Amino acid sequence: MENFDFTNIQNIIYMLSAMLFITGIKMLGKESTAQKGNFISATGMLLAVSATAINIVNPLIAIVAILLGGIIGAVISVKVKMTSIPEMVALFNGFGGLATFLIAWSQMNNLVNDIAILQFVLVVITIYIGGVTFSGSLVAFGKLSGRINVNKGDVLANIFVSLFYLSLIAVPVTLIALSIYIETYQLIFYTFLAIVILGGIGFVLPIGGGDMPVVISLLNSFSGIAAAFAGLLLVNNVLIVAGSLVGASGLILTIIMAKAMNRTVGNILFVGYASSNSSSSKDEGEVKPINAEDAYLILENSSSVLIVPGYGMAVAQAQHVVRELGELLEENGAEVKYGIHPVAGRMPGHMNVLLAEANVSYDLLVEPDDVNPTMEVFDVAIVIGANDVVNPSATEEPGSPIYGMPIIEVHKAKTVFVLKRSMSSGFAGVQNPLFFKENTRMLFGDAKDSISNLVSEFKEL
Repeated sequence: MENFDFTNIQNIIYMLSAMLFITGIKMLGKESTAQKGNFISATGMLLAVSATAINIVNPLIAIVAILLGGIIGAVISVKVKMTSIPEMVALFNGFGGLATFLIAWSQMNNLVNDIAILQFVLVVITIYIGGVTFSGSLVAFGKLSGRINVNKGDVLANIFVSLFYLSLIAVPVTLIALSIYIETYQLIFYTFLAIVILGGIGFVLPIGGGDMPVVISLLNSFSGIAAAFAGLLLVNNVLIVAGSLVGASGLILTIIMAKAMNRTVGNILFVGYASSNSSSSKDEGEVKPINAEDAYLILENSSSVLIVPGYGMAVAQAQHVVRELGELLEENGAEVKYGIHPVAGRMPGHMNVLLAEANVSYDLLVEPDDVNPTMEVFDVAIVIGANDVVNPSATEEPGSPIYGMPIIEVHKAKTVFVLKRSMSSGFAGVQNPLFFKENTRMLFGDAKDSISNLVSEFKEL
């Protein structure tokens, strides 16, 4: 028993974990199985970590780490508000990058005494991707939470962008320098660490808030790629598989979201909206406000209604009253659908998560390609805080910074209700001509209060 080798058992558990990862990610592709898929993937990770703990000299350390991480994760999941989910995802991406950053750092000292070129390359690349992911995710968190308001073109942004390009050059330079001056590697290595962290800040700092959903998805992909490289460094099969799955799925999602904005990933990262600081090129006209009582009269006589949620619904935490309004409309004989744009909100799938929390049926959710061809038949389209994703400038104004971006064409509905607190522009910084259309009525105020008033009107029927 003393000579018993746990390696075979570990490999079997790793293989099982990989199968659970793949199954779980596959199930995440459908809303109806997503929750179960998340549980299956988490189970696979628990098995993988537990199997790895077998080879640790003091397994108690691993057990304490697992329990501590589980407790922290549970507390965060219970306490975090749905409106803060994007910030939480950004932080989790960052912690994943930090973990691989520290793993590669810990391997550096071992390599000094046992020089291996391939291992050096893996350490430097893992540190770079992990470090950029960590500091970049912190900046994304700051932008999403409103703590960082630095924009493209600001002096501070330009300084950090320069450091990002310097960090790219630092990768080959560091590899060459370490191979020549290995005996005195500390100064070179620690300088590289600092440049990487600062470069990560420069990677995200100039990117506008409207592009944060794509950035979060890309950083998620980076965290997976960094984990895969760390797996190669440690010769850990399950880490390679898990990292590759996260990296590939995150990259695919990034490309899908960029396509949904009719832009390339390069344009989002290095160009941005052409006039992100300008709110309007001309005065569009006058808005036509409406109160809840009059809006109710129109809705009460409607046979088809499209509800388009945006970040305004998340801020107001109005998803539950939105679902209640939808049910009341259905009871009144109306057909109700929910128009979901891929980049609505502050992270991929933000609106889907909120509506799922409110128990809105998945069958009622429709994407732009599904609903736009029949938009004219909707009696009313209710836009709740969404802005850029319903902006007709994308289809009507060739000179607009968002021209060509696929949108939900609510302006073609018979009547449009726009629920907003004010006339402010969206994250793209572009004024929305929808507000001034003849068939548009503005219902100003907190989205939750406005919809609650509509619900009250229906209940008094």
